[in-house]
Amino acid sequence: MERSQLVAHLLAREDLLQAIELLGPQARGDARKSKKLGEVAGFCVWILKYVRRFLASQDTVRIAEFSCGKSYLGIVLALLLPELTGKQARLVGVDVNADLVAKCRQLADRAGLKDARFVAERTLLFQDEQGFDLVIALHACDTATDEAIAKGIQLGAPLVMAVPCCQNQIRGQIKSGHPLTAMTEFGPVRYRLANLLTDVLRAQFLRSAGYHVEMLEIGSPRLTPKNLCICARKLRRDPKPGRDADYRRLKALFGVKPKLEQFCPGVIGEDE
Repeated sequence: MERSQLVAHLLAREDLLQAIELLGPQARGDARKSKKLGEVAGFCVWILKYVRRFLASQDTVRIAEFSCGKSYLGIVLALLLPELTGKQARLVGVDVNADLVAKCRQLADRAGLKDARFVAERTLLFQDEQGFDLVIALHACDTATDEAIAKGIQLGAPLVMAVPCCQNQIRGQIKSGHPLTAMTEFGPVRYRLANLLTDVLRAQFLRSAGYHVEMLEIGSPRLTPKNLCICARKLRRDPKPGRDADYRRLKALFGVKPKLEQFCPGVIGEDE
């Protein structure tokens, strides 16, 4: 099922979309909610494909959604999994904003997800002894995406999938002295390059932590410019020596210090 098909599938469920406030009364929508529905559907397409392929033997999928906001993604995914894959879902949403967490509980109850759990906590401080099969984050701003990736690695999640947003942390570190200064002296170019650099460093960090990584798109850039999806699958074998070489070279090339390395120590060796 592709994104357009999944959007149509969800639009046929007016009761669900109204329950989680992605559709107003009398099936009225607006541009912002339509965009969010497209983002959620586009991300769910890849998540469902990964679950079918890499969690095929499991009857239940434990999901952690970090910086969940109103948990549109987590709630929709938890409802789609039984319907489209036959697997049950156990959702835990985590967000530092207690008001949003209270809202999540309300929306999940309306949608019929009585066993979903939501926690008001910073991602890095969240603890759970049962573990998770899937860690997700949709448009967690700036280093909140790094926290989600770091926590996914620390939890040993087999699948870590994130669509990042607002890559400000690396952008401010790109100055002069690197080989592409002739490009980054132009503000808009520096902005776009920093976005890509941030996400590629995240992907290389996950590789260093023992994951196979793909970078995919949740939809057209016309849907959202923040459409890159980092899809990471934990490998069964231990990471090879020197696995962090590409990450180290890329970091050194631009003289940057990603927060992800600080959030998840031990993945990258000490700088030589």
